[in-house]
Amino acid sequence: MSHRRPEPVQIVKERRDKALQALVDAVPYATFIGITFERRGDELTALLPFDEKLIGNPLLPALHGGAIASFLEVTSIVGLAWQSLWDDVESGRIKGEDLSAESLPRLPKTIDFTVDYLRTGLPRDAYARARVNRSGRRYASVHVEAWQDNRSRLFAQATGHFLMPPAVEAPLG
Repeated sequence: MSHRRPEPVQIVKERRDKALQALVDAVPYATFIGITFERRGDELTALLPFDEKLIGNPLLPALHGGAIASFLEVTSIVGLAWQSLWDDVESGRIKGEDLSAESLPRLPKTIDFTVDYLRTGLPRDAYARARVNRSGRRYASVHVEAWQDNRSRLFAQATGHFLMPPAVEAPLG
């Protein structure tokens, strides 16, 4: 019985990184405000580097509530799409050369998104992680948490509900 030889780790990592970059590129606003993602296995951490344009109240100074909400929503959408694509990326059904913002399945659409502002967003880098609570064929529920200097001291959190795009029938490429 012959077993298929596993792909080299570097090939798998490159495919994962290209898939993640294609997802982020599919959300132009993420690039506009500077959101990037760090990947460790299947876990994503979003990073919003501090920029003066993100300040809403210069007297405090504090991050603008809209920038915080956008950061959380983008983190939720990319995290949800990442989870949806994970099996196809891992199995190799989606190849590195097939990946671009145009070739990926459509992103989930926001139904509603509720943000809890827990404390002032300080003028420094912010981080966020999304946890998918439920993901079905048509609907998904996501919780996302954001912090700055200390993961245990959240400055914002949100819950969102999303309409899932139709499943792709045939593998890409």
